[in-house]
Amino acid sequence: MKRTAEEIMQSAHARVAQIVASAEQKAAEQPRQMFLPGLEDFMRAMPNHIARSSLFAPVARGRRRLHDGTVLESRADAEIRYSGRQLDEAQADVWMQAMQEAQRRPLGEPVTINRLAFLRAIGRADSGQNYQWLHRTMQDLAFGMLVIEVKKSDGRTKLSIGKTRALHLIAGFDYDDQTETYTLMIDPRWHAMYGNREFALVDWDKRLQMGRGHDMAKSLQRLVATSADKVQRYSLEYLKARAQSEGRMRDFRAALEAGMRELERMGIISGARIETSTRGIEQVVWTRL
Repeated sequence: MKRTAEEIMQSAHARVAQIVASAEQKAAEQPRQMFLPGLEDFMRAMPNHIARSSLFAPVARGRRRLHDGTVLESRADAEIRYSGRQLDEAQADVWMQAMQEAQRRPLGEPVTINRLAFLRAIGRADSGQNYQWLHRTMQDLAFGMLVIEVKKSDGRTKLSIGKTRALHLIAGFDYDDQTETYTLMIDPRWHAMYGNREFALVDWDKRLQMGRGHDMAKSLQRLVATSADKVQRYSLEYLKARAQSEGRMRDFRAALEAGMRELERMGIISGARIETSTRGIEQVVWTRL
């Protein structure tokens, strides 16, 4: 059957788009140095779309939910699907530190880290229990798999990673028990997630000062850092879903209040409160310092 001129043009455009997408994919998979403007030694960085999502959450310690292609809570312009064990705030620390270490070499090339120095960098003591925990966390990060699609304001695809080849939080690692070092591999496609300055800068010193038992505050700290807005507002419904909280709202409110008080104590926010919006929605409001 003879094709019309319009059909021929559409087919040609589709082929060109496929060629461009293939070229972009190959380019994204090449090792490349990652330079993050504004990143100081006392800061750590996390892509905004990851920091806003429920990938890492202040979940209770113990048995974790196993996700299988679960759509994470995130902003409307991004869909993030995750397969792997639910990750907590302590594991967020490990991943941020791993990405910090990875910047010493082009992403995609192996980077070697000393496990004792790494534990100290995330505020953990030198103990057998912590070494075991770190190894399990490395396994969880290497196992965890993401599919990320970000849309532009007009609905067109801005970024798509993980559909044709799995994207892991850590592409892989080796542990040498003689030298007590990890050799990590970070997928170079993560570079795109930090592009256009779309990353949160987390004050690492303040985060470590919070210590254990303040996971809600740590979670909120990451969220605060995703926006340059002085006054920030988030609905309780979104925050509860982002925190992977399955309990009663009143219990979540209490934990949220405690987290906000901790951030105020650390000088990260001020004037934090829960109020009802003009549309009748319960929300938090705070001022970023």
